[in-house]
Amino acid sequence: MRLTLFTANNPRHLALAERLAEVAETVHVVHEAVTVFPGMVDDFFRKTPVMQAYFERVVAAEREVFGRPRFLPANVRQLVMRTGDLSLAPLDLLEPALEADVFIVFGASYIRPPLVDRLIAGRAVNIHMGLSPWYRGSSCNFWALYDGRPELVGATIHRLSRGLDSGAMLFHVRPPVEAVDPFVFGMKAVRAAQDGLVQALKGGELLDLPTVPQDRSLEVRYTKNRDFNDAAAGAWLARGLTPDGLLAQLQTATPPHLIAPPAVPPGGL
Repeated sequence: MRLTLFTANNPRHLALAERLAEVAETVHVVHEAVTVFPGMVDDFFRKTPVMQAYFERVVAAEREVFGRPRFLPANVRQLVMRTGDLSLAPLDLLEPALEADVFIVFGASYIRPPLVDRLIAGRAVNIHMGLSPWYRGSSCNFWALYDGRPELVGATIHRLSRGLDSGAMLFHVRPPVEAVDPFVFGMKAVRAAQDGLVQALKGGELLDLPTVPQDRSLEVRYTKNRDFNDAAAGAWLARGLTPDGLLAQLQTATPPHLIAPPAVPPGGL
């Protein structure tokens, strides 16, 4: 099996590439690179004291769950470009990555034509870190926690479409219900998404799963990058949600009806 992954370059993205390399003969990875020191370097997010404090927690949680930045296995071929350049790249630049059997998008920038149309024709699958249709757009799991809705922290595996996070859904995943640091909780949602995706790949069913259209009437928030700013991040940090506080919220909440992922075999993945 030949796989192509369009993603970023932080440890959680590298971890997915590693896991795909275990089930595929060849993995082509197109990385859109951002700083691995968010909040400390002006990049996708601004360098401010608030962002530095926030992303120190993010980086610590990510490293706890996914490790440090690192090199990838020998059967992974990589192309690195700046975030936002993907839709500017001519299709011939991306060959032979466009000859894959399975296309996966995770953490890439918004993909425009003609590439998005090529990927849609190839039944590309997107990992949206957020539970659609309730939370769509950017930083969805942050906003679910900000709204006091941790039961809506999770991920949606769906078909790629021209609309942002609007493709027909394959399944949802949520992190375990436990007393854990909220930042780690978010990273465990990422790991749950990767578990579900890899299980569906191993079972050979990913591209044949039934799809469910998204009901936009259920939307709670649609957020853009500019909505996540110092005021929002600072307000969230000031609340100081503890692991026990998170667990209490989870235990009293009523989760929505979700689309179940493929079954994980005994013993896990």
